[in-house]
Amino acid sequence: MMDKVVLAGGTGFIGNYLENKFTERGYEVKIISRQDQHISWDNQTEITKALEGAELLINLAGKTVNCRYNEKNKHEIMNSRVRTTKILGESVLACNQPPELWINSSTATIYRHAEDRPMTEDEGEIGSGFSVDVATNWEQSFFDCDVPQQTRQIALRIAIVLGKGGGVMKPYQNLVRLGLGGIQGKGNQKFSWIHIEDLFQIILFLKDRDDLTGVFNCSSPEPVSNRVLMGKLRTAMNAPIGLPAPKWMLEIGSVLIRTETELVLKSRWVLPKRLEQEGYAFRFGTLDQTLEDILGK
Repeated sequence: MMDKVVLAGGTGFIGNYLENKFTERGYEVKIISRQDQHISWDNQTEITKALEGAELLINLAGKTVNCRYNEKNKHEIMNSRVRTTKILGESVLACNQPPELWINSSTATIYRHAEDRPMTEDEGEIGSGFSVDVATNWEQSFFDCDVPQQTRQIALRIAIVLGKGGGVMKPYQNLVRLGLGGIQGKGNQKFSWIHIEDLFQIILFLKDRDDLTGVFNCSSPEPVSNRVLMGKLRTAMNAPIGLPAPKWMLEIGSVLIRTETELVLKSRWVLPKRLEQEGYAFRFGTLDQTLEDILGK
């Protein structure tokens, strides 16, 4: 009988990657989503059935934050994370043989804007504002779940995920191609990131370490500034010119493309202290390695 992995909200860029990787390893993969071909969030009986005997539950569910933060979108962003986490908690509790490990997504955005020092799990300062409220409520709803003792819980505070064919790489590449690959804002804000393969390998690492629970920063050990990020992208793509985008221009542009400037202007300076202390070795520790892998340069 195959080991089973359940991906909740597993139809996006990260979910598709994890589905393929676990399938390659011989796992049976069940997906919960709003799409008709998968288990519906409205069918708690089927969710519980899928979770029964699963080795691993990974929750990636949540409306994208790449939108304008009006009241409607704010409600959907928050509710899509808190509600689905509570549904999973109730379903795990209803299992006769609950999942051995439940990994819930969180976000590195939970920390404050930091240009002075890096944020670690034990020394990081929680920030303020809507995005932080989403992260803190998400984590609280997760750890408040009354799950069986045999189900370990881990929250991954995930940085910006980089990989081929999805995520933020496509819009960044488009900016560079259009000659707009200069700094955004002042360019000093930190860019914390992780290669999608390391995200997968971290999940495997945590799965095999049944002594580990709680919160882990899921980010590369070498974050860079926005200035360095854009410079390395231009070099990798052989684009000598990159016009800068000052804050006022980004504010106008964000309205036109219906997003928020926080996504590029907030300084996320996050280090994976717990993972490194526990012995995880990154496959893609530097941005140069990652861009070479993704862009084939």
